[in-house]
Amino acid sequence: MEEIKKEIEQDRRAFIKKVLGGTIAGSLLLVIPATAEDYIEQIPGMRGEDDVFTKKRFAFVVDITACIGCGSCCVADKAEYNVPDDNYRTWVERYIIDDHDNVYVDSPNGGLDGYTKAREGLPYPTRDTFFVPKLCNMCEKPSCVQVCPVGATYKTEDGFILVDKTRCVGCSYCIQACPYSVRFISPVTHTAEKCTWCYHRVRKGLLPACVAVCPVHARKFGDLSDKKSEVYRILHEPHVISVLKPDMGNKPALHYVGLRREVV
Repeated sequence: MEEIKKEIEQDRRAFIKKVLGGTIAGSLLLVIPATAEDYIEQIPGMRGEDDVFTKKRFAFVVDITACIGCGSCCVADKAEYNVPDDNYRTWVERYIIDDHDNVYVDSPNGGLDGYTKAREGLPYPTRDTFFVPKLCNMCEKPSCVQVCPVGATYKTEDGFILVDKTRCVGCSYCIQACPYSVRFISPVTHTAEKCTWCYHRVRKGLLPACVAVCPVHARKFGDLSDKKSEVYRILHEPHVISVLKPDMGNKPALHYVGLRREVV
């Protein structure tokens, strides 16, 4: 494990290539230790103190133009939360466009294994391929909170949408209400589960695990109220930036750089 950590620290891109190429022994699940805190960077300017925490306005940015579909983010999330098999708090979709402008979307095993092989069996040659990570949009106006009959899904004072598993009755109303399909009923706890943007880590001033392990820095996280933060700079630069399904009125705090019309 120490050797793997050193590889990550030295060069993330080279490390991922070695893992995907099979030159580092073991599973991708060995990439991230159970707590994922040994080598995770802190959020710039974030001290995690309760008196200043609620004054911050957090945002998540995913750069589609940078994502290489390696699956490291999914591996980190699965290891951090022991996510049950066949369920995903975050996943990566592959979009394939052929030379007849047909669009194919797949996400085998949620992208957990990375996309190392081309998709077979398509009728026409592939013109373009890109990857789109999906996770909770942490909406300003969350429909999941509105429909929960027992108040198990709630919004914190600092803007995070969480689930109180001690109150959740597993009715699935929140799953039906979420326009982004980011929730599922855990086969272990029989309660609703979803991405939390690593709330427990952010409260300590740490980056979400998926952000910290991305070898190409396609995932960004920070405080929008800080004009010196990277997310503030990105969202105020002349990029093609958008959110998913803006017409739903949920006002997501998850933003995409290079979001394309093919993305659903």
